Amino acid sequence: MATVGVIGAGVMGKDVAITCAANGYDVVLVDHDSDVTSAVPGQIRGLVRKFRMMSPDASDWKTDDILGAVRATTDLAEVAKADWVVENIVEDHAAKERLYLELRPLLSDATRVAVNTSCISITKLGALLADPGQVIGIHFMNPVPLLGAAEVVRGFHTSDDTVAQARDFVGTLGKKAIVVNDMPGFVANRLSHLFMNEAAFLVGDGVAEPEQIDAVFKLGYGHKMGPLETADLIGLDTVVNSLNVLHEEFQDPKFRCSPTLKKMVAAGLLGRKSGQGFYSYGH
Repeated sequence: MATVGVIGAGVMGKDVAITCAANGYDVVLVDHDSDVTSAVPGQIRGLVRKFRMMSPDASDWKTDDILGAVRATTDLAEVAKADWVVENIVEDHAAKERLYLELRPLLSDATRVAVNTSCISITKLGALLADPGQVIGIHFMNPVPLLGAAEVVRGFHTSDDTVAQARDFVGTLGKKAIVVNDMPGFVANRLSHLFMNEAAFLVGDGVAEPEQIDAVFKLGYGHKMGPLETADLIGLDTVVNSLNVLHEEFQDPKFRCSPTLKKMVAAGLLGRKSGQGFYSYGH
């Protein structure tokens, strides 16, 4: 049975781990925080129950089987024998750089590295490893188990073989691989973060309430979620970090982060994960 190493046991990391385990992979889920890893089994149990209720595709998932396939640890060296390593840590280039330099001596020639990032350059991260051709972006959409596509991002040095293997890997997870080229934000987040940021400006300017803004997108455009609901789901801190990356990379004022978003993050209103963002979630 193939093994996937998932680094980062936050919202995306747990979702990726569950999706891989549900599709026949052994998973090593790594996080530097022992409190986070010790909470993983209980959180996975709750998430699997939720996904079973939300999607017919997950209705036959067996919680004990998924739990049995996911091993949480604080030891990064545990990913050394993985066929794929999926990295999901914070959207901060300096933090990722430290991780990749630590990963470099651990990886075999056969291991492929998937960067699950929304904005950070795959080419820059690939250059930190011995073989940049083994590195590719796989931007899983949130929530991972419920969405049918992943943005596969080819870095400057990513090999054709790595692209082919990434297509196959994403396919085994029941998703369509949409291959795009490396540029900060790629397709999904270069567009979606403009929507979320401008929606936050509309709230701050008193033009409309969050419910009204999201209703325009859902009822007017047919989107399943509005931009502010999406921001709450992703995490407002992650949205702010991604906007900062886009602004820095492009030096384009259109990516200037809304003061409303920055103020909410400073106040600890991070969205679903904190119980309060543009909406209240009753934590």
